[in-house]
Amino acid sequence: AVLAVTAVQVRPTTDDERKEAASSPAPSSAASGSAPAAGPTARGELKKDDTTKERASASPRGGERRGDGASASASPKRDGSGTGGSGGGGRDDKPGGGTPLTLSTRSHVWENRCDHRYLIDRPPSQVAPPPVEQDAAAWASAHGAVHGGTTNVEVTVKGRSESAVVLQDLHVRVVGRRAPLPWSSFAMENGCGGSLTPRAFSVDLDADRPLPIPTDGSDAGEPIPAVRFPYRVSATDPEVLLVNARTSGCDCSWYLELDWTSGDREGTIRIDDHGAPFRTSGVKGRPEYGYQYDEGVWRRND
Repeated sequence: AVLAVTAVQVRPTTDDERKEAASSPAPSSAASGSAPAAGPTARGELKKDDTTKERASASPRGGERRGDGASASASPKRDGSGTGGSGGGGRDDKPGGGTPLTLSTRSHVWENRCDHRYLIDRPPSQVAPPPVEQDAAAWASAHGAVHGGTTNVEVTVKGRSESAVVLQDLHVRVVGRRAPLPWSSFAMENGCGGSLTPRAFSVDLDADRPLPIPTDGSDAGEPIPAVRFPYRVSATDPEVLLVNARTSGCDCSWYLELDWTSGDREGTIRIDDHGAPFRTSGVKGRPEYGYQYDEGVWRRND
């Protein structure tokens, strides 16, 4: 509301002015100095954060979002995991509510939780002792480490509702091939093992067109059937996809794409390392070091 203030000078009225006023007709209401009551200035609800331009327009604002992010790169967390919001991106080919999936991604997954290699461009005396698996992402980041020979990517996929979402296919996209890094290899184990081999998608990054090949796992000799597409997930029925990508001949940058359908909608979600490609470099011919816990030092393996 606007408050108008008028300044009026008050002075005594003369006898001539009183006579003139008595002989003049009374002013009509139309000539009155009072302002008419203000009517509505906008239609609908006015929000506090609306700009002047938005209040003056009844047009819809912007377009519809076409999906959520995927990773993993969702926003980084960094035990090496992300949610369907980071690290990665999504695409919904038909409008209507965004991607019906959530994803949680980990790329620092070790075989049997102890066996992994990292390539590091430092002398052994400047490398900290091996971490436990859950601290591997922070340890690797602090050392500028790159996965050596193998990268295991674990993706937990679930729907946002009880409605089933069908996972149709998984693709591997290699976006960079360079000569293997001339760095030293550091082993995260010194003799560990286990009886569990998880089912996975095996990827040969050295192939001209890498494909995710379903491979069975085993648990104490009992087979674990591989995940094969198409596969259904929902909010109460998630699925964990493990991708085992390996190389011996390149320093490879790569990411994954997951195709999905839900009713008459379809789309593709990119799975990456929080917006950047995963990176895996071969270790063949590189010096390899193992950590000697009794001495507290890294020693070169023969």
